[in-house]
Amino acid sequence: MEFQKTPGWLDWYAHPAKPRFRLPPGSVDAHCHVFGPGERFPFAPERKYTPCDASREQLFALRDHLGVHRNVLVQATCHGADNSALLDALRHSEGRARGVVTVRRGVSDDELRAMHEAGVRGVRFNFVKRLVDFTPKDELAEIAARIAPLGWHVVIYFEAADLAGLWDFFTALPTTVVVDHMGRPDVSKPLDGPEFELFVKFMRDHPNVWSKVSCPERLSISGPPALDGERNAYRDVVPFARRIVETFPDRVLWGTDWPHPNLKDHMPDDGLLVDFIPHFAVTPELQHKLLVDNPLRLYWPEAGT
Repeated sequence: MEFQKTPGWLDWYAHPAKPRFRLPPGSVDAHCHVFGPGERFPFAPERKYTPCDASREQLFALRDHLGVHRNVLVQATCHGADNSALLDALRHSEGRARGVVTVRRGVSDDELRAMHEAGVRGVRFNFVKRLVDFTPKDELAEIAARIAPLGWHVVIYFEAADLAGLWDFFTALPTTVVVDHMGRPDVSKPLDGPEFELFVKFMRDHPNVWSKVSCPERLSISGPPALDGERNAYRDVVPFARRIVETFPDRVLWGTDWPHPNLKDHMPDDGLLVDFIPHFAVTPELQHKLLVDNPLRLYWPEAGT
């Protein structure tokens, strides 16, 4: 089946720089995706966008290029609740990948168990209105209750302005809750302003809440690296990420977000995203927690630290 890529969609960067920052041994890219290839894994009819292909082979090549040891694959909205591409990648990862899927109310216990055997450890609930249609909260609560006995967690994706309205639902979830991209803060607003303070309170008051300090390329207003290769990009995101890493060092994760869906202004160099890490996780201890200890505890507890 042929798919026509959404107009304006940027393809992922095919020749990323070799990072100058050496990732600690055993590091985990805890947020990335596979798209299709559409010829093998068709995109969902209800999708809001059609991406470029981004195969498991290409993801694993990037993993090795960056010096990452493991990946956590997150189901992309363009595939809906058909997790076939993600599960295929897990099965070909030789145990070096885990998954976060999207499921609907009708998923069977046998299907959940099979996903667990393949390496799935969580489900994603997306509340970004421009990306997905609304799923009733009672259905999401039912799914969360069903995955809790498996030891899975819930990944939530929302925008900062919507946190107050979703607070009661999020705080009632019976699992570990992982927030994508720090809840997408508006970095033009003050670090100590009410919007980001609410997110900090969300994490402080609820020790089951974790955060990914990822996607500076989505959050930044100052923009991407200069053409001369300057590597200290996305500076306006640093104070927000650093505050979360230093306040909650045992509940933070990092990921590339490769292949960077829905970007239309610039496509980040994944090597430079790795070099961004020491700007907000400034000590070897914080880096090891962020990149090794925390993701292993959540996704590979049997591996230890």
